[in-house]
Amino acid sequence: MKVLVVGGGGREHAIVHALAKSPKVDALWCAPGNGGIAAEATCVDIKATDVDAMVAFAKENAMDYVVVAPDDPLALGMVDALEAAGIPAFGPHKNAAIIEASKSFSKDLMKKYHIPTAKYEVFTDMEQALAYVRSEGAPIVVKADGLALGKGVVVAQTAEEAEDAVRSMMGDKKFGEAGARVVIEECMTGPEVSVLCFVDGTHFSPMLSSQDHKRAFNNDEGPNTGGMGAFAPSPKYTPEIAQRCVDTIIRPTVEAMAKEGRPFQGCLYFGLMLTPDGPKVVEYNSRFGDPETQPVLSLLKTDLMDIMLACTNGTLDQLDIQWSDGAACCIVMASGGYPASYKKGYAISGLDSVGKDVLVYHAGTKLEGGKYYTNGGRVLGVTATADTLENAIAKAYDAVHGISFQGAHYRTDIGQK
Repeated sequence: MKVLVVGGGGREHAIVHALAKSPKVDALWCAPGNGGIAAEATCVDIKATDVDAMVAFAKENAMDYVVVAPDDPLALGMVDALEAAGIPAFGPHKNAAIIEASKSFSKDLMKKYHIPTAKYEVFTDMEQALAYVRSEGAPIVVKADGLALGKGVVVAQTAEEAEDAVRSMMGDKKFGEAGARVVIEECMTGPEVSVLCFVDGTHFSPMLSSQDHKRAFNNDEGPNTGGMGAFAPSPKYTPEIAQRCVDTIIRPTVEAMAKEGRPFQGCLYFGLMLTPDGPKVVEYNSRFGDPETQPVLSLLKTDLMDIMLACTNGTLDQLDIQWSDGAACCIVMASGGYPASYKKGYAISGLDSVGKDVLVYHAGTKLEGGKYYTNGGRVLGVTATADTLENAIAKAYDAVHGISFQGAHYRTDIGQK
């Protein structure tokens, strides 16, 4: 099969690496890709959000299958456009991708189908939103309704911080139209767990649990980022809790989307909080998480191409998906200054020094003259597998210490909680 992966970050590199191992895949393309992905796939300079150009390229080059990995092209309907052109794709249709593209849609869905989540209100009027913040007090969570690169959520510890977030999103249009409507919800407490789930519209198969680390600095301090590291599986996600999540959250969500005439096919991401009152949904994503995908797919034993085809064909229940024992840990090496302003173009050294059981997934790199250079906020996702989580973390940090570029920034406490 000729397969095209849409996107150009660490998540896409992990997907490309997994697909490259499949005997079904004869040739791989990635658009736009990045420096590291170029070692395993032919990179094509097409923006991930350019639906027309992507579909035209897939048609002209007779792609057999397309994996649409990022949230934006899914929300724009790239899967629908590919299918209309006769090309099967992995990912939800536009009417199902709304589960991530609109937080108010997802919150209303949970309310309607009694799926546990935080108490919330939705606002399109800034003064009403500010008044609600003052009446509720802090801590409180302010979310831009639309897609904001994983940065549209503020967990405010004071009412003033929450009011600033509301003004920034609704008044200053920090996230453009994504912040024209905001969701304000109670601040839940407890360990966070991410559960990615393969879904074929009817059937589902949860992947190994994982935990992301969103804040830029150690001890979960600093601004929210796209994710500074992740590990899998989460020791907090016991078999008992996993079954409870399947019964009260995962199955009801898959069934709710089907009942709404929006059957979900692809990867449905459940951001969960294990509160004192039981597991609750923090957020849904309509695609693989980044950087959770890096450790999770590093532990996948079953052919990823087989799984993706089953999701598209509605035959997921016929697969027995297998995972490796042990654990995996991904440490994100970012550009200095990320997630605010940062510089690009610094040479990366030490990539050849990593040991066995370590994969370096490229997120923001470019390849020039046989050398890799930084080309984004998150640059590398250094991912190690081992028999225990402690050993995976130690291996990952050993590898990180051998890699360098000017201004490199990474957290030193991934997995310590």
